[in-house]
Amino acid sequence: MVSGELSQSHELEVNVGASQVWELYSSLRLAQLVEEKLSSVIQKINVVEGDGGVGTVLHLFFVPGAARFSDYKEKFTKVDHEKRVKEAEVIEGGYLEFARFEIIEKDDRSSIIKSTFEYQVNDDSAANVSLVSIDTLAAVSLLAQNHLTPNLNPVFK
Repeated sequence: MVSGELSQSHELEVNVGASQVWELYSSLRLAQLVEEKLSSVIQKINVVEGDGGVGTVLHLFFVPGAARFSDYKEKFTKVDHEKRVKEAEVIEGGYLEFARFEIIEKDDRSSIIKSTFEYQVNDDSAANVSLVSIDTLAAVSLLAQNHLTPNLNPVFK
């Protein structure tokens, strides 16, 4: 029997203050940006319910062949404006069970986007372990960085 928890994290320093990064991450604008700029992977993102706060449910649809599943739903379970932390759980489909985004202030003009995911491994999901990667969350961080600092990072234009 295979069991346990798989966890990975990624940090990206950005030349933008934490409040500006958090403004993007704490809103639905991040989902809109992902849908717009990662269209080779994400076909569309529907807001099932909510306004970006706790309880918001997103339904993500993937471009055929871009993922091993066609769609999944995630629910925002924590949006802490004081600590700049956002947590989401996959409630239907997908591989990841839990994602956490933390915006860490370095100084007035720089911050760190820390992305973490957790995946519970059991007999039913053991075959999917090799498919689970921090790469998607890292790509979202890079997308956010490029959006917030367009003159410094011309990627994803």
